[in-house]
Amino acid sequence: MSASADPVLLVAPPILGPLAAGLSGPFRAVRLWEQADLDGFLAAEGPKVRAILSVGELRLSPALLAGLPNLKLIACITAGYDAIDIDWCRAHGVAVTHSPAVNAEDVADHAVGAAIAAWRGIVAGDRWVREGRWTPTDRGSMQRRSLKGRAVGIVGLGHIGQAIGRRMQAFGTEVAWWGPNPKPDAAWPRAASLLALAGASELMFVAVRAGPANRHLVDAAVIEAVGPQGLICNVSRGSVIDQAALVAALKAGRLGMAALDVFDPEPTPAELWRDIPQAVLTPHTAGATQESVPAMVALTAENLRRFFAGEPLATPIPELEGLT
Repeated sequence: MSASADPVLLVAPPILGPLAAGLSGPFRAVRLWEQADLDGFLAAEGPKVRAILSVGELRLSPALLAGLPNLKLIACITAGYDAIDIDWCRAHGVAVTHSPAVNAEDVADHAVGAAIAAWRGIVAGDRWVREGRWTPTDRGSMQRRSLKGRAVGIVGLGHIGQAIGRRMQAFGTEVAWWGPNPKPDAAWPRAASLLALAGASELMFVAVRAGPANRHLVDAAVIEAVGPQGLICNVSRGSVIDQAALVAALKAGRLGMAALDVFDPEPTPAELWRDIPQAVLTPHTAGATQESVPAMVALTAENLRRFFAGEPLATPIPELEGLT
């Protein structure tokens, strides 16, 4: 069968079902989660699949990929692509696209908002009022420290990290950062190491690119270096932090607060956080705004259009530039 006959776009995660409905092109969109018999689907339709629409945190199984002999593109609607097997894609000539920087400002807004909510006890104060615990004599127990003059550390100074830095600087904080690669034009000083950054930070934001090399980059030593008065905010991926160590540190008071939008795994079980009131938690929504999601869909649609038209891709991932 010709690879071009009745080409199929395979939509991998259910979360993209509503978004995929708006895509059109010289392909037939097929929803992977509706295929009850995967082996039967691969036998009948696998050779027709030319592209996969996915998100960067979803691992595509080897069994699935092995059944797609004419696959040539994985289009990630997200900026991150940490779960994509880059080596496999390179070996099989499969290009990967993503949506870099599209929602960076929105993620930074969310990160700073969640961190301030934890730092100033805003969520705890909301509960205090709703539960009827507010009395004229209780306000003193809700006093929190000011942001002005605090030391802020940023792990990863990409688009999101830089946007966080600009926002936190506006609050009068002292910003520093650490990442594996120097950035001579960075607006703030780079710490000698991640551990050094953590030890010097009162609020530490994690915005580094995720991937196998960065799994549990923020380990128990880094977490505890931030300390019992400090805060860690993560808007990268849950895998970047040793979540068990983070939970243990929060429960024992070795870390003061956390603001988390990402977890490992997701969805995270509610019972894990039930006894940790000093953590502000959101369900991986930092980059999902009414403006950024359509922009990511539009960019992904453009990458798909170019792919099926045989044109250069708009935003290939750096590791695989040149594949079409």
